[in-house]
Amino acid sequence: MTTPTDPDDSSRLERTLGRAWSDDRPWELLTALTQLESRMGGSPGERAAADLVAEAFERVGVANVGLESFPIQYWERGKTTFTVTEPVEREFEALALPYAPAADLEAPLVDVGYGTPEEIDDAGEAVEGAIVVASTTTPAGQRFVHRMEKFGHAVDAGARGFVFANHVPGQLPPTGALRFDREAAIPGIGVSAETHDWLTEYANSPAADPDESANARASLRVEATTTDGSSQNVVGTLGPDTDDELLLLAHYDAHDVAEGALDNGCGVATVLGAASVLAAVESDLGCRVRVAAVGCEEIGLLGAEALAERLDLESVRAVVNVDGAGRFRNLQAYSHASEEMRALATEVGEHYGQPVVHEPDPHPFSDHWPFLRAGVPALQLHSEPAGGGERGRGWGHTAADSRDKVDVRNIRTHTMLSAVLVRVLSRRTPPRIDGADLRDAFREQHYEPGMRASDTWPRAWD
Repeated sequence: MTTPTDPDDSSRLERTLGRAWSDDRPWELLTALTQLESRMGGSPGERAAADLVAEAFERVGVANVGLESFPIQYWERGKTTFTVTEPVEREFEALALPYAPAADLEAPLVDVGYGTPEEIDDAGEAVEGAIVVASTTTPAGQRFVHRMEKFGHAVDAGARGFVFANHVPGQLPPTGALRFDREAAIPGIGVSAETHDWLTEYANSPAADPDESANARASLRVEATTTDGSSQNVVGTLGPDTDDELLLLAHYDAHDVAEGALDNGCGVATVLGAASVLAAVESDLGCRVRVAAVGCEEIGLLGAEALAERLDLESVRAVVNVDGAGRFRNLQAYSHASEEMRALATEVGEHYGQPVVHEPDPHPFSDHWPFLRAGVPALQLHSEPAGGGERGRGWGHTAADSRDKVDVRNIRTHTMLSAVLVRVLSRRTPPRIDGADLRDAFREQHYEPGMRASDTWPRAWD
């Protein structure tokens, strides 16, 4: 069996890993990306970011680097105004969520707690015609419910507006797409945890005394446009020219309200560092490694979808999706129902004495998804603090996602672990993921209602 130090010339790998400790190019790329005004999908800033990534890929030895464009629905925000009109009149800071349509409405204000399907169902007729308020987090002891699931359930229940309230303090309204690559049915906005505290007091909680909350109302005005646009992936190769290949990718876009250092500047910087290591040991690779930085992840995994359409997925052995690595101390490996991918992450972590936190259950909300649903084994590399992770995104998807939160040591460590993982994986062929087994795994986690509500449930699974 291939081990993390095979082939025999392990000294070359060790020298290359040693040099990675002093390689500043990943940090320089992160710095260049976070200095851009915006990397929102389809924006001029995202295109500038693609050029920076392409240049960085070429400098570390990635071959055949090019940009591959694809069409998108380009969403651009204008002004958002959110005001509680009853029982008091008070305006709060708010951000429109991507793909929110332009709107101007007033409606009852209803608190649906965490916004889980059960809570929205329990709210009953109160949701119909209302502006609903839901937290960004999920109760302990159950699967984390994604923003798009909460929004989809609210739409299905007849809501006219959606307020996504951060659970992380710091006056940080969150952002995040309401739909994938098209305008949503109703407007959605993000508000801070501090605003949420007031809204839960004012809102028509279904559990409250009707006499005390019957007059709670709010107005919502959103200026936004959705037009035809385009984005691009940055793609190159390493290793031998073989019929099959591995895919190493990270998304380089970010939301327009933040620098996008953690999400996902750290990830694309980690891929650059890993590509540099792999280029130095290129003759060790057992198959071609396609290296990609994909656009428009934040508004619908659009770059990954476009890449999946262009590749022969039967020839893709596996995908390593670096979304979240490099942020925090401990590498986190989502093996997406593949025992072989879980075992590989364990093997590499133990060999190098590095902690690896395992998450075996699959999810559909990152760039591995277009490949995983086609049966390609997937490993997502994320990270969490040494003391354990917090539910939710933390500073992600807020203005606090900035470069000062990043520790370059984490990027360097995860660069090396990612490179070794890909090097070993290039000499193995993990079994494909059975579609029926994957569908059952999603059903066991109670994903189906939320994925149907957000229109992400694969039609082939019906």
